[in-house]
Amino acid sequence: MDKPLDDQQLLRQLRSPRSQETAFRQLVRQYGPLLHRHLLRMLQSSADADDVLQNTLVKVLRNLDRFREESKLSTWLYRIATNEALSWLRSKRRRAARFGAEDPGGLAAASLASDAYFDGDEAQLQLQKAMACLPDKQRAVFAFRYFDDLSYREISEITGTSEGGLKASYHLAVKKIEAKLKEYA
Repeated sequence: MDKPLDDQQLLRQLRSPRSQETAFRQLVRQYGPLLHRHLLRMLQSSADADDVLQNTLVKVLRNLDRFREESKLSTWLYRIATNEALSWLRSKRRRAARFGAEDPGGLAAASLASDAYFDGDEAQLQLQKAMACLPDKQRAVFAFRYFDDLSYREISEITGTSEGGLKASYHLAVKKIEAKLKEYA
């Protein structure tokens, strides 16, 4: 197995036609699991997370020339993955509305419980169900802070939202999750 490359080396190799294929595999190895975990928290379905991760990686490869390196590579990857997940959720909500489903968040939590790849305990399942009730962007902010332990500055770079707005969003998410967990108890 190749040892991890620093972001500069990885970007240089991704931008070179001679090493792009090998570098892309390295990018998937280095960042794929991190992005997949993030997407799974947002989408609450391993099949959806797989699909959105694939869309994300294709978009990364197609848009390498647009990455200006003003932020970390991981920040840019998170931004693309988050935007892809939000688009996926909007699309899923539109499809659910067409077919009369009233609570796509509840459906996502139910599908998580039956997901063969979900390996969490009961407490984790309850947390994921509570997260399913959050608005999409609030769920993303909560996941970035709670699971990924990102700073508000990093989340701001990813989402394009002010740090103050993110703090308020996270605080509201925590309150909503606490209330849902009390309901489940």
